[in-house]
Amino acid sequence: MRGILVEKTGGTEVLQFRTDLPVPEPKEGEILVKNDYIGVNFIDTGLYPSLKPEILGREAAGNIIALGPNVPSSFSPGDRVAWLGTGAYAEYSSISAAKAVHIPSTVSSSDAAAALLQGLTALTLVREAYAVKAGEFVLVHAAAGGVGLWLCQILKSIGARTIGTVSTTAKAELAKVNGAEFVVEYSREDVVQRVKEITRGEGVAAVFDGVGKDTFEADLEVVARKGTVVSFGNASGPVPPLEIS
Repeated sequence: MRGILVEKTGGTEVLQFRTDLPVPEPKEGEILVKNDYIGVNFIDTGLYPSLKPEILGREAAGNIIALGPNVPSSFSPGDRVAWLGTGAYAEYSSISAAKAVHIPSTVSSSDAAAALLQGLTALTLVREAYAVKAGEFVLVHAAAGGVGLWLCQILKSIGARTIGTVSTTAKAELAKVNGAEFVVEYSREDVVQRVKEITRGEGVAAVFDGVGKDTFEADLEVVARKGTVVSFGNASGPVPPLEIS
C-alpha cells in the first residue's frame, strides 16, 4: 500500500512516500479501514518521543474493508467510519473498533476526519477540565487555531462569553464568526489589560491555554479568584518549572 513512513526525526525531508508498505491485518477487535481523509495535528510534529519507524497520523475517515475476530456486529464491510488511533498517514489502517464511530449521512468524510482529535479535546476541556456555565467569561488562547475554533463554537452553544486571543485581524474575524464575543490581537494589544477591561476587573472563570510558555504568566493575571487555568498544550514551548509557594 501507499503511505508516509518516518524512520528518524527531522524536518519534512524525513517523510518518505512509499508504495511498498504491507497492508495491515486486522487483529482481535480491530477493523481494517481504507482511509479517504486523514488528520495531521500538532502532536504529529514529534512533540512526544515515539518508536521508529512509524506512520504518523492519529485520526482518519474512510470505509471498512475487513473485520478482525470478535468485532461488534454494528460494524460491517463498507461502513463509513471515522477513527482515532495511530498510523493514519497511509492508504489502509487497522484500528480498534472501540475507537471508531459511524459517520452520519449529514457529515462529510473530510469534516469527520478533521473533527475527532481536536473536537474531543475541546469537548473534554469544557466539560471535564472545567465545566463551563452560561454567562461565564472564558479566555481561549489561539482562538483561530484548530482546538480554538472548536472551543469558540462549543462555548457559544453553552452560552459562555468567550474572549479569544489571536495574532492577526483576519484571525480575529474567523474567531468571531465561530462564536468569540470578544477578540484580543496580542500583536498590538495588551491581553491582560483588555481582559480586565472586558470583565470589569473580575477576571475570567477559566482560561484554556494551548500556547504554554508565552501565555502562562498572563493567565495567572487574568483568571478570577477561585478560577481555573487549564494548560493543555505548549505551542510556544513548555511552561518553565515554577515554585508553587
